[in-house]
Amino acid sequence: MDQLNIDLPALIGSRICHDLISPIGAINNGLELLQMSGTGAAPGPELALIGQSVESASARIRFFRIAFGAAGDQTMGQNEVTSILRDLYAASRVEIDWQITSPQSRNGVRMAFLALLCIETALHHGGRITIAEEAGRWSLRAEADKIAVDPELWALLTQPGADRRLQPAQVQFALLPILAEAQGKEITLDSGETALTLSF
Repeated sequence: MDQLNIDLPALIGSRICHDLISPIGAINNGLELLQMSGTGAAPGPELALIGQSVESASARIRFFRIAFGAAGDQTMGQNEVTSILRDLYAASRVEIDWQITSPQSRNGVRMAFLALLCIETALHHGGRITIAEEAGRWSLRAEADKIAVDPELWALLTQPGADRRLQPAQVQFALLPILAEAQGKEITLDSGETALTLSF
């Protein structure tokens, strides 16, 4: 695939996330000033709800900026990645165990984040996802009481030429195999009733 076809959507994603993160941060700063000043609205459930919503939006933007933005040549350390995942999944029924301690390329983290979004679709009632990397091979293992894989959807990851009309919430199933092909990686999937492993 032409490199421009890969980079252009990523640049658009980066631009959107970049432009949204500043106003979201400003809203959060404004809330903190309101609480510190002692004037205006008294602290209550309304301000708490706004604060939680801003935190959730900020976490999602940070995650999406990696998953859908331009990767570049930078590396990401364990603290940066786990901070993003901790904030994103704080109120979720999905538990994330990032076992990678060494810095990783932003492109590798990007693919792992897209793989996370794929796996989420199979965890309707929550579960635990463990992420590991060894010698350039990434592995994401999900464990849950029930794994629900849509075979046609997941075929997009492992079968070149598979076709399916996607919903916006499923775009990761189209993007991950494109990035894997560009990196010369093969995506493999092993799934059962209570466990699923996605590797690349």
